[in-house]
Amino acid sequence: MNPSKLLPTETLTLGCPILDGYLGGGIPCNSLTELIAESSCGKTQFCLQLTLFAQLPPSHGGLSASSLFLHSEFPFPFRRLRHLSGSFRSSHSDLIFTNPCDDVYVRPVNDARQLLDLMPKIETLVAGGKTRLPVRLIVIDSIAALFRSEFGNNPSDLKRRSFLFFKISGMLRRLASKYGVAVVVTNQVVDFMGEVEGINGVRVGNLRSLYSSGRRVCPALGLAWSNCVNSRLFLSRNEEIVGRENGEMSRHTKRRLDVVFAPHLPPSSCEFVITEYGVFGVDR
Repeated sequence: MNPSKLLPTETLTLGCPILDGYLGGGIPCNSLTELIAESSCGKTQFCLQLTLFAQLPPSHGGLSASSLFLHSEFPFPFRRLRHLSGSFRSSHSDLIFTNPCDDVYVRPVNDARQLLDLMPKIETLVAGGKTRLPVRLIVIDSIAALFRSEFGNNPSDLKRRSFLFFKISGMLRRLASKYGVAVVVTNQVVDFMGEVEGINGVRVGNLRSLYSSGRRVCPALGLAWSNCVNSRLFLSRNEEIVGRENGEMSRHTKRRLDVVFAPHLPPSSCEFVITEYGVFGVDR
Protein backbone atom coordinates (compact mmCIF):
# COMPACT_ATOMS: atom_id res chain seq x y z
CA MET A 1 0.00 0.00 0.00
CA ASN A 2 1.21 3.50 -0.78
CA PRO A 3 2.10 5.13 2.59
CA SER A 4 0.91 8.50 1.33
CA LYS A 5 -2.63 7.14 1.20
CA LEU A 6 -2.53 6.78 4.97
CA LEU A 7 -1.76 10.44 5.58
CA PRO A 8 -4.68 12.63 6.72
CA THR A 9 -6.03 15.06 4.15
CA GLU A 10 -4.69 18.58 4.53
CA THR A 11 -7.37 21.15 5.32
CA LEU A 12 -7.74 24.90 4.91
CA THR A 13 -9.06 26.81 7.91
CA LEU A 14 -12.12 29.03 7.58
CA GLY A 15 -10.57 31.34 10.13
CA CYS A 16 -12.99 30.34 12.88
CA PRO A 17 -12.37 27.47 15.36
CA ILE A 18 -16.10 26.76 15.68
CA LEU A 19 -16.65 26.38 11.94
CA ASP A 20 -13.42 24.39 11.59
CA GLY A 21 -14.59 22.07 14.36
CA TYR A 22 -17.80 21.22 12.50
CA LEU A 23 -15.90 20.69 9.24
CA GLY A 24 -13.13 18.46 10.50
CA GLY A 25 -10.50 21.20 10.42
CA GLY A 26 -11.78 23.21 7.48
CA ILE A 27 -12.11 22.79 3.72
CA PRO A 28 -10.26 19.67 2.51
CA CYS A 29 -7.54 19.74 -0.14
CA ASN A 30 -7.49 17.10 -2.90
CA SER A 31 -11.24 17.57 -3.13
CA LEU A 32 -14.12 19.56 -4.66
CA THR A 33 -16.37 21.22 -2.07
CA GLU A 34 -19.67 22.88 -3.00
CA LEU A 35 -21.45 25.64 -1.08
CA ILE A 36 -25.14 25.90 -1.97
CA ALA A 37 -27.41 28.72 -0.84
CA GLU A 38 -29.83 31.37 -1.95
CA SER A 39 -28.60 34.92 -2.45
CA SER A 40 -27.37 36.82 0.65
CA CYS A 41 -26.67 33.71 2.72
CA GLY A 42 -22.90 34.19 2.75
CA LYS A 43 -21.49 31.99 -0.04
CA THR A 44 -19.19 34.68 -1.42
CA GLN A 45 -18.25 35.82 2.11
CA PHE A 46 -17.02 32.32 2.92
CA CYS A 47 -15.01 32.21 -0.30
CA LEU A 48 -13.37 35.59 0.22
CA GLN A 49 -12.41 34.59 3.74
CA LEU A 50 -10.84 31.36 2.48
CA THR A 51 -8.66 33.25 -0.02
CA LEU A 52 -7.13 35.21 2.85
CA PHE A 53 -6.61 32.38 5.32
CA ALA A 54 -5.02 30.24 2.60
CA GLN A 55 -2.03 32.58 2.91
CA LEU A 56 -1.31 31.56 6.50
CA PRO A 57 1.33 28.88 7.14
CA PRO A 58 0.12 25.30 7.77
CA SER A 59 0.95 25.71 11.46
CA HIS A 60 -1.93 28.22 11.60
CA GLY A 61 -4.35 26.28 9.42
CA GLY A 62 -3.41 27.83 6.08
CA LEU A 63 -1.64 26.51 3.01
CA SER A 64 1.09 29.15 2.53
CA ALA A 65 -0.68 29.70 -0.76
CA SER A 66 -2.36 32.15 -3.06
CA SER A 67 -5.81 31.71 -4.59
CA LEU A 68 -7.47 31.84 -7.98
CA PHE A 69 -10.97 33.30 -7.78
CA LEU A 70 -13.08 32.73 -10.91
CA HIS A 71 -16.27 34.77 -10.72
CA SER A 72 -19.35 34.63 -12.90
CA GLU A 73 -21.45 36.82 -10.62
CA PHE A 74 -20.77 40.45 -11.49
CA PRO A 75 -19.33 42.70 -10.27
CA PHE A 76 -16.61 41.13 -8.13
CA PRO A 77 -16.74 42.48 -4.53
CA PHE A 78 -13.28 44.10 -4.49
CA ARG A 79 -14.31 46.57 -1.80
CA ARG A 80 -15.38 43.78 0.57
CA LEU A 81 -12.18 41.84 -0.11
CA ARG A 82 -10.06 44.90 0.68
CA HIS A 83 -11.97 45.48 3.91
CA LEU A 84 -11.58 41.85 5.01
CA SER A 85 -7.92 41.82 4.04
CA GLY A 86 -7.26 44.87 6.23
CA SER A 87 -8.77 43.13 9.26
CA PHE A 88 -6.99 39.89 8.38
CA ARG A 89 -3.60 41.55 8.08
CA SER A 90 -3.96 43.48 11.32
CA SER A 91 -4.94 40.35 13.26
CA HIS A 92 -2.04 38.35 11.76
CA SER A 93 0.60 41.08 11.63
CA ASP A 94 3.27 38.64 12.85
CA LEU A 95 2.64 36.34 9.86
CA ILE A 96 1.44 38.53 6.96
CA PHE A 97 3.86 41.21 5.74
CA THR A 98 2.42 42.08 2.33
CA ASN A 99 -0.97 43.17 1.05
CA PRO A 100 -3.12 39.99 1.17
CA CYS A 101 -5.08 41.13 -1.88
CA ASP A 102 -1.93 40.73 -3.98
CA ASP A 103 -2.13 36.96 -3.52
CA VAL A 104 -5.74 36.66 -4.69
CA TYR A 105 -5.91 36.32 -8.48
CA VAL A 106 -9.33 37.28 -9.84
CA ARG A 107 -10.61 36.28 -13.27
CA PRO A 108 -14.12 36.73 -14.73
CA VAL A 109 -15.70 33.74 -16.47
CA ASN A 110 -18.84 34.13 -18.56
CA ASP A 111 -19.95 30.59 -19.37
CA ALA A 112 -19.11 26.90 -19.05
CA ARG A 113 -17.37 26.70 -22.42
CA GLN A 114 -15.02 29.53 -21.47
CA LEU A 115 -14.18 27.76 -18.20
CA LEU A 116 -13.43 24.56 -20.07
CA ASP A 117 -11.13 26.45 -22.44
CA LEU A 118 -9.37 28.05 -19.45
CA MET A 119 -8.56 24.77 -17.71
CA PRO A 120 -5.14 24.21 -19.40
CA LYS A 121 -4.06 27.74 -18.39
CA ILE A 122 -5.34 27.13 -14.85
CA GLU A 123 -3.28 23.95 -14.60
CA THR A 124 -0.19 25.79 -15.85
CA LEU A 125 -0.73 28.42 -13.14
CA VAL A 126 -1.21 25.79 -10.42
CA ALA A 127 1.69 23.63 -11.60
CA GLY A 128 4.22 26.42 -11.30
CA GLY A 129 2.97 29.77 -12.41
CA LYS A 130 4.93 32.93 -11.65
CA THR A 131 3.11 33.76 -8.44
CA ARG A 132 4.65 34.80 -5.13
CA LEU A 133 2.92 31.91 -3.38
CA PRO A 134 1.79 28.67 -5.09
CA VAL A 135 -1.89 28.55 -6.06
CA ARG A 136 -3.57 25.95 -3.83
CA LEU A 137 -7.12 27.28 -3.65
CA ILE A 138 -9.45 27.59 -6.63
CA VAL A 139 -12.84 29.24 -6.15
CA ILE A 140 -15.64 29.31 -8.72
CA ASP A 141 -18.46 31.66 -7.76
CA SER A 142 -20.88 30.52 -9.05
CA ILE A 143 -20.99 27.34 -11.09
CA ALA A 144 -24.75 27.67 -11.71
CA ALA A 145 -24.35 31.05 -13.41
CA LEU A 146 -22.03 29.48 -16.01
CA PHE A 147 -24.90 27.29 -17.22
CA ARG A 148 -27.64 29.89 -16.86
CA SER A 149 -28.33 30.96 -20.45
CA GLU A 150 -26.57 28.58 -22.79
CA PHE A 151 -28.77 25.51 -22.36
CA GLY A 152 -32.46 24.80 -22.83
CA ASN A 153 -34.61 21.97 -21.45
CA ASN A 154 -34.65 19.83 -24.58
CA PRO A 155 -32.93 16.40 -24.44
CA SER A 156 -30.03 17.48 -26.66
CA ASP A 157 -29.13 20.49 -24.49
CA LEU A 158 -29.52 18.52 -21.26
CA LYS A 159 -27.19 15.83 -22.59
CA ARG A 160 -24.63 18.44 -23.64
CA ARG A 161 -24.91 20.15 -20.27
CA SER A 162 -24.34 16.87 -18.39
CA PHE A 163 -21.29 16.21 -20.54
CA LEU A 164 -19.83 19.57 -19.54
CA PHE A 165 -20.69 18.90 -15.87
CA PHE A 166 -18.60 15.75 -15.84
CA LYS A 167 -15.83 17.17 -18.04
CA ILE A 168 -15.30 20.30 -15.93
CA SER A 169 -15.70 18.60 -12.54
CA GLY A 170 -13.38 15.79 -13.60
CA MET A 171 -10.68 18.27 -14.58
CA LEU A 172 -11.11 20.20 -11.33
CA ARG A 173 -10.90 17.05 -9.20
CA ARG A 174 -7.82 15.91 -11.10
CA LEU A 175 -6.16 19.26 -10.40
CA ALA A 176 -7.12 18.97 -6.73
CA SER A 177 -5.69 15.46 -6.44
CA LYS A 178 -2.54 16.05 -8.48
CA TYR A 179 -1.47 19.32 -6.86
CA GLY A 180 -3.07 19.14 -3.40
CA VAL A 181 -5.49 21.96 -4.23
CA ALA A 182 -8.70 22.84 -2.41
CA VAL A 183 -11.45 23.52 -4.96
CA VAL A 184 -14.55 25.38 -3.77
CA VAL A 185 -17.54 26.09 -6.00
CA THR A 186 -20.72 27.91 -5.07
CA ASN A 187 -24.13 26.93 -6.38
CA GLN A 188 -27.52 28.56 -6.25
CA VAL A 189 -30.82 27.06 -5.15
CA VAL A 190 -34.23 27.00 -6.77
CA ASP A 191 -37.66 26.60 -5.21
CA PHE A 192 -38.60 22.95 -4.81
CA MET A 193 -41.89 22.03 -6.44
CA GLY A 194 -43.29 18.64 -5.49
CA GLU A 195 -44.16 16.29 -2.68
CA VAL A 196 -41.31 13.76 -2.85
CA GLU A 197 -37.99 13.85 -1.01
CA GLY A 198 -34.69 14.98 -2.42
CA ILE A 199 -33.88 15.90 -6.01
CA ASN A 200 -36.11 14.35 -8.67
CA GLY A 201 -37.43 12.02 -5.99
CA VAL A 202 -33.96 10.84 -4.97
CA ARG A 203 -32.71 11.77 -1.52
CA VAL A 204 -29.19 13.19 -1.77
CA GLY A 205 -27.27 13.49 1.49
CA ASN A 206 -28.13 13.68 5.16
CA LEU A 207 -31.15 16.00 4.97
CA ARG A 208 -34.65 14.99 3.93
CA SER A 209 -35.22 18.49 2.54
CA LEU A 210 -33.66 21.95 2.50
CA TYR A 211 -35.31 25.13 3.74
CA SER A 212 -34.20 28.76 3.49
CA SER A 213 -36.18 31.97 4.05
CA GLY A 214 -39.18 29.80 4.91
CA ARG A 215 -39.15 28.14 1.48
CA ARG A 216 -38.32 24.60 0.49
CA VAL A 217 -35.42 24.70 -1.96
CA CYS A 218 -33.10 22.37 -3.84
CA PRO A 219 -29.67 22.89 -5.45
CA ALA A 220 -29.57 24.26 -8.97
CA LEU A 221 -28.22 22.06 -11.80
CA GLY A 222 -30.04 18.94 -10.58
CA LEU A 223 -29.02 15.39 -9.79
CA ALA A 224 -26.33 15.07 -12.47
CA TRP A 225 -24.27 17.84 -10.91
CA SER A 226 -24.70 16.34 -7.43
CA ASN A 227 -22.58 13.42 -8.60
CA CYS A 228 -19.77 15.77 -9.63
CA VAL A 229 -18.80 17.12 -6.20
CA ASN A 230 -17.11 15.39 -3.26
CA SER A 231 -18.78 17.41 -0.48
CA ARG A 232 -21.85 19.63 -0.30
CA LEU A 233 -22.49 22.27 2.36
CA PHE A 234 -25.80 24.14 2.63
CA LEU A 235 -26.03 27.71 3.90
CA SER A 236 -29.48 28.96 4.87
CA ARG A 237 -31.04 32.05 6.37
CA ASN A 238 -34.32 32.56 8.20
CA GLU A 239 -35.93 35.59 9.79
CA GLU A 240 -36.95 35.29 13.44
CA ILE A 241 -39.23 37.70 15.28
CA VAL A 242 -37.42 38.77 18.44
CA GLY A 243 -39.72 41.49 19.78
CA ARG A 244 -41.45 44.77 19.01
CA GLU A 245 -40.08 48.28 18.72
CA ASN A 246 -42.35 51.32 18.31
CA GLY A 247 -45.24 49.05 17.42
CA GLU A 248 -43.30 47.21 14.72
CA MET A 249 -41.95 43.69 14.89
CA SER A 250 -38.18 43.40 15.28
CA ARG A 251 -36.56 40.65 13.24
CA HIS A 252 -33.25 38.83 13.47
CA THR A 253 -31.59 36.92 10.64
CA LYS A 254 -30.46 33.47 11.72
CA ARG A 255 -27.94 31.72 9.46
CA ARG A 256 -26.97 28.06 9.52
CA LEU A 257 -24.46 25.78 7.85
CA ASP A 258 -25.46 22.14 7.26
CA VAL A 259 -23.32 19.26 6.04
CA VAL A 260 -25.48 17.74 3.29
CA PHE A 261 -22.90 15.11 2.38
CA ALA A 262 -19.16 14.66 2.78
CA PRO A 263 -17.16 11.41 2.85
CA HIS A 264 -15.13 12.58 5.85
CA LEU A 265 -17.84 14.22 7.99
CA PRO A 266 -20.86 13.09 10.03
CA PRO A 267 -24.20 14.91 9.69
CA SER A 268 -23.90 18.22 11.54
CA SER A 269 -25.03 21.83 11.54
CA CYS A 270 -23.78 25.09 12.97
CA GLU A 271 -25.16 28.60 13.30
CA PHE A 272 -23.00 31.41 11.98
CA VAL A 273 -23.00 35.18 11.69
CA ILE A 274 -21.56 37.58 9.15
CA THR A 275 -19.87 40.64 10.63
CA GLU A 276 -17.73 43.41 9.20
CA TYR A 277 -14.71 41.28 10.14
CA GLY A 278 -15.85 38.07 8.44
CA VAL A 279 -17.85 34.88 8.97
CA PHE A 280 -17.91 33.27 12.42
CA GLY A 281 -19.62 30.24 13.91
CA VAL A 282 -21.89 30.57 16.94
CA ASP A 283 -21.27 28.11 19.75
CA ARG A 284 -24.60 26.94 21.18
